Amino acid sequence: MRHQRKRHRLNRPQDQRRALLRSLATSLFIHNEIQTTLAKAKALKEYSEKIITLAKRGDLHARRQVLKFIYDLETGKDLCINCNKIDDKCECTEDKKIAKETVLRKLFTSISNKYTERNGGYTRIYKMPPRRGDGAPMAIIQLV
Repeated sequence: MRHQRKRHRLNRPQDQRRALLRSLATSLFIHNEIQTTLAKAKALKEYSEKIITLAKRGDLHARRQVLKFIYDLETGKDLCINCNKIDDKCECTEDKKIAKETVLRKLFTSISNKYTERNGGYTRIYKMPPRRGDGAPMAIIQLV
C-alpha cells in the first residue's frame, strides 16, 4: 500500500524527474520567474522551497546539499567578492576581486538574504491560459 506517499511523479521515471526539477530550479533561481505547465510548477514549488531553506542555513554542509538539487551554472554577471554585489553596483574603494556569479553564489548571497525573516512561502504560482498546441494548463512560478 502507498499510504501517505504523495509525490509529483510527472509521468516520468525517477532519474528524468530529478533532472527536470534540477533544471527548472536552476532556471528559476537565475531568472526569478519561469513559465511552465501547472503540474511542473506545483512540483517545483516544494522542491525550490526546500533549497531556499537550506540556503538560509548558509553553512558548508548546506552548500554541498544544495549542489545535489541544482546545476551550478554561471549567470552571466560579474560579482565583487569583497561586498557580494554585482560589479556595476559595487562601491568598493579597495582593489576589486571579481568572480563570475554562479547560481549557487546567487542563492546563498542575494536570495537567502532576501528571505531571512520569512518562514516558508518563497514562491508564488500564477495560472495562465492553456497552451495553444495541446491545451495543457500553464502557470508562471516566481520568487516572492
